[in-house]
Amino acid sequence: MTVHLLKMSVGTESVEGLAVWQDLRRREKAKAGQEAVAIHWTRNRPRRGDEVLDGGSIYWVIKGRIRARQRIIRLDEGVNEAGKRMCGLVLDDELVRTELKPSRPMQGWRYLDPDAAPADLGGDGEAGQDLPEDMREELRALGLL
Repeated sequence: MTVHLLKMSVGTESVEGLAVWQDLRRREKAKAGQEAVAIHWTRNRPRRGDEVLDGGSIYWVIKGRIRARQRIIRLDEGVNEAGKRMCGLVLDDELVRTELKPSRPMQGWRYLDPDAAPADLGGDGEAGQDLPEDMREELRALGLL
């Protein structure tokens, strides 16, 4: 059974900002001769790792709402500067926008059941997709989108 992860994207203002930051990190890795992948390091390896790798995604909380997801490709092992074990969540390059769903602040990550995960926005484009994210959110709250 597939399970997802839910994670706050601290310091990120928008999905676009997250994409730019990840792209910058991939370019830095490529210049350094490393594998150019988006990877999020976390202290704890998911105990349900097999379920996460069975089609699971990381759902990003930005400004108090789930706004996007990325498929988790694999889980890497690593060690931080202090010698502590870490788990690297290796992510697909594609950031998929989702329907907005409120989420409370949290530390670390949480499991997210597929039934509780917001739906992806349609591939044919959501109404007002060319508008800034904050404006779309306000129009949606007013029932205009």
